Amino acid sequence: MTGVAELRAEVAALHAELVKYGLVAWTAGNVSGRVPGEDLFIIKPSGILYDDLGPESLVICDLDGKVVEGELAPSSDTAAHAYVYRARPDVGGVVHTHSPYATSWAARNEAIPCVLTAMADEFGGDIPVGPFALIGDDSIGRGVVETLAGSRSPAVLMRNHGVFTIGKNARAAVKAAVMCEDVARTVHLARSGGELLPIDPEHIDSLYHRYQTVYGQR
Repeated sequence: MTGVAELRAEVAALHAELVKYGLVAWTAGNVSGRVPGEDLFIIKPSGILYDDLGPESLVICDLDGKVVEGELAPSSDTAAHAYVYRARPDVGGVVHTHSPYATSWAARNEAIPCVLTAMADEFGGDIPVGPFALIGDDSIGRGVVETLAGSRSPAVLMRNHGVFTIGKNARAAVKAAVMCEDVARTVHLARSGGELLPIDPEHIDSLYHRYQTVYGQR
Protein backbone atom coordinates (compact mmCIF):
# COMPACT_ATOMS: atom_id res chain seq x y z
CA MET A 1 0.00 0.00 0.00
CA THR A 2 1.68 3.16 -1.20
CA GLY A 3 1.58 6.23 1.00
CA VAL A 4 0.63 4.41 4.21
CA ALA A 5 3.77 5.42 6.11
CA GLU A 6 3.27 9.06 5.11
CA LEU A 7 -0.39 8.97 6.10
CA ARG A 8 0.45 7.37 9.44
CA ALA A 9 2.89 10.20 10.17
CA GLU A 10 0.43 12.86 9.08
CA VAL A 11 -2.51 11.51 11.09
CA ALA A 12 -0.34 11.10 14.18
CA ALA A 13 0.87 14.70 13.86
CA LEU A 14 -2.65 15.99 13.34
CA HIS A 15 -3.74 14.51 16.68
CA ALA A 16 -1.26 16.92 18.28
CA GLU A 17 -3.20 19.78 16.68
CA LEU A 18 -6.31 18.73 18.61
CA VAL A 19 -4.33 19.11 21.84
CA LYS A 20 -2.71 22.36 20.71
CA TYR A 21 -6.07 24.02 20.07
CA GLY A 22 -7.73 22.68 23.21
CA LEU A 23 -10.24 20.51 21.39
CA VAL A 24 -9.73 17.32 23.43
CA ALA A 25 -9.13 16.15 27.00
CA TRP A 26 -7.29 13.05 28.23
CA THR A 27 -7.82 10.30 25.59
CA ALA A 28 -11.08 11.59 24.06
CA GLY A 29 -11.32 12.49 20.39
CA ASN A 30 -9.81 11.07 17.24
CA VAL A 31 -8.61 11.75 13.70
CA SER A 32 -8.82 9.33 10.80
CA GLY A 33 -7.57 9.48 7.22
CA ARG A 34 -8.54 7.47 4.15
CA VAL A 35 -5.70 5.50 2.56
CA PRO A 36 -5.39 6.79 -1.04
CA GLY A 37 -6.58 4.28 -3.61
CA GLU A 38 -7.63 1.71 -1.00
CA ASP A 39 -10.86 0.87 0.85
CA LEU A 40 -9.03 1.48 4.11
CA PHE A 41 -8.53 4.20 6.69
CA ILE A 42 -6.11 4.92 9.52
CA ILE A 43 -7.48 5.85 12.95
CA LYS A 44 -6.38 6.47 16.53
CA PRO A 45 -6.43 3.47 18.89
CA SER A 46 -8.87 3.46 21.78
CA GLY A 47 -7.88 4.95 25.15
CA ILE A 48 -4.33 5.96 24.23
CA LEU A 49 -2.95 9.20 25.67
CA TYR A 50 -1.96 11.77 23.08
CA ASP A 51 1.59 11.94 24.45
CA ASP A 52 1.91 8.21 23.77
CA LEU A 53 0.52 8.37 20.26
CA GLY A 54 2.92 7.76 17.36
CA PRO A 55 2.60 6.66 13.73
CA GLU A 56 3.27 3.04 14.65
CA SER A 57 0.40 2.93 17.17
CA LEU A 58 -2.30 3.91 14.68
CA VAL A 59 -4.68 1.23 13.41
CA ILE A 60 -5.63 0.48 9.81
CA CYS A 61 -9.25 -0.60 9.26
CA ASP A 62 -11.34 -1.53 6.26
CA LEU A 63 -14.54 0.32 5.41
CA ASP A 64 -16.53 -2.08 7.58
CA GLY A 65 -14.43 -0.98 10.56
CA LYS A 66 -12.53 -4.26 10.85
CA VAL A 67 -8.86 -4.10 11.82
CA VAL A 68 -6.51 -4.89 8.94
CA GLU A 69 -3.25 -3.87 10.53
CA GLY A 70 -2.29 -2.91 14.07
CA GLU A 71 -1.91 -4.51 17.49
CA LEU A 72 -4.17 -2.10 19.39
CA ALA A 73 -7.96 -1.88 19.47
CA PRO A 74 -9.22 0.96 17.28
CA SER A 75 -11.21 3.94 18.53
CA SER A 76 -14.72 3.33 19.86
CA ASP A 77 -15.85 5.69 17.08
CA THR A 78 -14.41 3.46 14.34
CA ALA A 79 -17.82 2.26 13.11
CA ALA A 80 -18.96 5.88 12.75
CA HIS A 81 -15.87 6.82 10.74
CA ALA A 82 -16.26 3.71 8.57
CA TYR A 83 -19.87 4.57 7.76
CA VAL A 84 -18.91 8.10 6.70
CA TYR A 85 -16.20 6.76 4.39
CA ARG A 86 -18.59 4.20 2.86
CA ALA A 87 -21.33 6.74 2.30
CA ARG A 88 -19.14 9.65 1.19
CA PRO A 89 -16.38 8.66 -1.25
CA ASP A 90 -15.41 12.33 -1.45
CA VAL A 91 -14.40 12.37 2.22
CA GLY A 92 -10.73 11.71 2.96
CA GLY A 93 -10.64 12.63 6.64
CA VAL A 94 -12.92 12.52 9.69
CA VAL A 95 -12.39 14.13 13.10
CA HIS A 96 -14.28 13.84 16.39
CA THR A 97 -13.84 16.14 19.37
CA HIS A 98 -15.65 17.21 22.52
CA SER A 99 -14.39 20.79 22.20
CA PRO A 100 -16.11 22.77 24.98
CA TYR A 101 -17.88 25.64 23.26
CA ALA A 102 -19.10 23.67 20.25
CA THR A 103 -20.19 20.79 22.47
CA SER A 104 -22.16 23.19 24.66
CA TRP A 105 -24.25 24.02 21.58
CA ALA A 106 -24.70 20.28 20.98
CA ALA A 107 -25.82 19.85 24.59
CA ARG A 108 -28.56 22.42 23.95
CA ASN A 109 -29.51 20.73 20.65
CA GLU A 110 -28.91 24.08 18.98
CA ALA A 111 -27.32 24.87 15.63
CA ILE A 112 -24.71 27.63 15.57
CA PRO A 113 -26.25 30.44 13.49
CA CYS A 114 -24.25 32.03 10.71
CA VAL A 115 -23.61 35.47 12.19
CA LEU A 116 -19.90 35.79 11.31
CA THR A 117 -18.20 36.21 7.95
CA ALA A 118 -15.72 33.55 9.07
CA MET A 119 -18.65 31.13 9.37
CA ALA A 120 -19.91 32.02 5.92
CA ASP A 121 -16.39 31.45 4.57
CA GLU A 122 -15.74 28.08 6.19
CA PHE A 123 -19.18 26.57 6.68
CA GLY A 124 -21.41 28.24 4.09
CA GLY A 125 -24.16 28.78 6.66
CA ASP A 126 -25.24 27.50 10.05
CA ILE A 127 -23.40 24.59 11.69
CA PRO A 128 -26.19 22.01 12.04
CA VAL A 129 -27.13 19.66 14.86
CA GLY A 130 -27.36 15.92 14.27
CA PRO A 131 -29.48 13.41 16.18
CA PHE A 132 -28.63 11.72 19.45
CA ALA A 133 -26.94 8.37 18.86
CA LEU A 134 -25.25 5.81 21.09
CA ILE A 135 -21.56 5.03 20.69
CA GLY A 136 -20.36 1.67 19.40
CA ASP A 137 -22.11 1.03 16.09
CA ASP A 138 -22.60 3.09 12.94
CA SER A 139 -25.52 5.14 14.30
CA ILE A 140 -23.36 8.21 14.79
CA GLY A 141 -21.97 7.89 11.27
CA ARG A 142 -25.48 7.67 9.87
CA GLY A 143 -26.45 10.80 11.77
CA VAL A 144 -23.40 12.67 10.48
CA VAL A 145 -24.04 11.73 6.87
CA GLU A 146 -27.78 12.41 7.01
CA THR A 147 -27.34 15.78 8.71
CA LEU A 148 -24.67 16.99 6.31
CA ALA A 149 -26.54 15.86 3.19
CA GLY A 150 -27.28 19.02 1.22
CA SER A 151 -25.28 21.17 3.65
CA ARG A 152 -22.10 23.04 2.83
CA SER A 153 -20.90 22.67 6.42
CA PRO A 154 -18.02 20.25 7.02
CA ALA A 155 -19.02 20.16 10.71
CA VAL A 156 -21.98 18.72 12.59
CA LEU A 157 -22.83 18.97 16.28
CA MET A 158 -24.08 15.57 17.38
CA ARG A 159 -26.71 16.16 20.07
CA ASN A 160 -25.51 15.57 23.65
CA HIS A 161 -22.18 14.31 22.33
CA GLY A 162 -19.76 16.52 20.43
CA VAL A 163 -18.35 17.58 17.10
CA PHE A 164 -17.72 15.54 13.96
CA THR A 165 -16.03 17.11 10.96
CA ILE A 166 -15.19 15.89 7.48
CA GLY A 167 -12.77 17.02 4.80
CA LYS A 168 -11.11 16.12 1.54
CA ASN A 169 -8.28 14.83 3.71
CA ALA A 170 -7.46 14.52 7.41
CA ARG A 171 -5.84 17.95 7.55
CA ALA A 172 -8.96 19.63 6.13
CA ALA A 173 -11.13 17.83 8.67
CA VAL A 174 -8.88 19.01 11.52
CA LYS A 175 -9.06 22.57 10.23
CA ALA A 176 -12.86 22.34 10.24
CA ALA A 177 -12.78 21.14 13.86
CA VAL A 178 -10.52 24.03 14.89
CA MET A 179 -12.68 26.60 13.12
CA CYS A 180 -15.89 25.07 14.49
CA GLU A 181 -14.70 25.59 18.06
CA ASP A 182 -13.46 29.08 17.26
CA VAL A 183 -16.80 30.30 15.89
CA ALA A 184 -18.77 28.44 18.57
CA ARG A 185 -16.88 30.41 21.22
CA THR A 186 -17.28 33.75 19.46
CA VAL A 187 -21.01 33.31 18.81
CA HIS A 188 -21.53 32.21 22.42
CA LEU A 189 -19.81 35.38 23.64
CA ALA A 190 -21.76 37.53 21.20
CA ARG A 191 -25.08 36.13 22.33
CA SER A 192 -24.24 36.80 25.97
CA GLY A 193 -24.09 40.48 25.07
CA GLY A 194 -27.35 40.74 23.16
CA GLU A 195 -29.26 39.76 20.06
CA LEU A 196 -27.43 38.00 17.24
CA LEU A 197 -27.66 39.45 13.73
CA PRO A 198 -27.69 36.72 11.05
CA ILE A 199 -26.00 37.39 7.72
CA ASP A 200 -28.30 37.59 4.70
CA PRO A 201 -28.30 34.33 2.68
CA GLU A 202 -27.12 36.05 -0.50
CA HIS A 203 -24.16 37.52 1.35
CA ILE A 204 -23.36 34.10 2.82
CA ASP A 205 -23.32 32.66 -0.70
CA SER A 206 -21.01 35.42 -1.91
CA LEU A 207 -18.62 35.07 1.00
CA TYR A 208 -18.51 31.28 0.72
CA HIS A 209 -17.82 31.40 -3.02
CA ARG A 210 -15.02 33.95 -2.60
CA TYR A 211 -13.33 32.06 0.20
CA GLN A 212 -13.60 28.66 -1.47
CA THR A 213 -12.46 29.79 -4.94
CA VAL A 214 -10.34 32.94 -4.56
CA TYR A 215 -8.84 33.16 -1.07
CA GLY A 216 -5.26 32.02 -0.50
CA GLN A 217 -2.63 30.81 -2.93
CA ARG A 218 -3.91 29.09 -6.03
